[in-house]
Amino acid sequence: MTIRVLLVDDQPLLRTGFRMILEAEADLVVVGEAGDGQQALEQVRALQPDVVLMDIRMPRMDGVEATRRIAGPGRDGPVKVLVLTTFDLDEYVVEALRAGASGFLLKDVPAEELVQAIRVVADGAAMLAPSITRRLLDMYATRLPSGDETPSPALTTLTEREMEVLRLVARGLSNAEIAAELFVSETTVKTHVGHVLTKLGLRDRVQAAVFAYESGLVRPGAL
Repeated sequence: MTIRVLLVDDQPLLRTGFRMILEAEADLVVVGEAGDGQQALEQVRALQPDVVLMDIRMPRMDGVEATRRIAGPGRDGPVKVLVLTTFDLDEYVVEALRAGASGFLLKDVPAEELVQAIRVVADGAAMLAPSITRRLLDMYATRLPSGDETPSPALTTLTEREMEVLRLVARGLSNAEIAAELFVSETTVKTHVGHVLTKLGLRDRVQAAVFAYESGLVRPGAL
């Protein structure tokens, strides 16, 4: 299956570099480019890409708002959005994830990781390295609940084991690491993660991690 990609960045040189990398792959095709969030919306409607590589800081409309309008809650069959960030400079990555992004990449990501990330996201999974999940949420801990709040009522729908899996997802553990921690198989972990996402109405483990912090289930910085 060919994966249709839209490149969104206000720097033409970066778009050119990404295009060269992606078009060298037989299963990826760049269907268009946009220099800001408003153009991205127009291109998504016109070109129907499978995945949007989305910069955050752009003129007219930033990547967070564009992501919300493309992949946010209530969207019917939303396009997958993979956010591009310089990480140390951008302050809006958590908002992008809340807005519906399926993950994020650093702009200096190696070519093979960029390609793999697009494939993973197009397949319906989230692309956020476990170690980055933890670092990201801890970095923005002051913008998330402290953990002293009453847990969200939605958590009552989860079994004790599902709650345990959600805590480990929020800590940034991979399925293999969770399996080792709980002494179960990876298949079992995947099943539990799937149940958590379904019960909480979440799309992927990235949103699950953010939910765990926002609901008070996990305290930012806690082990």
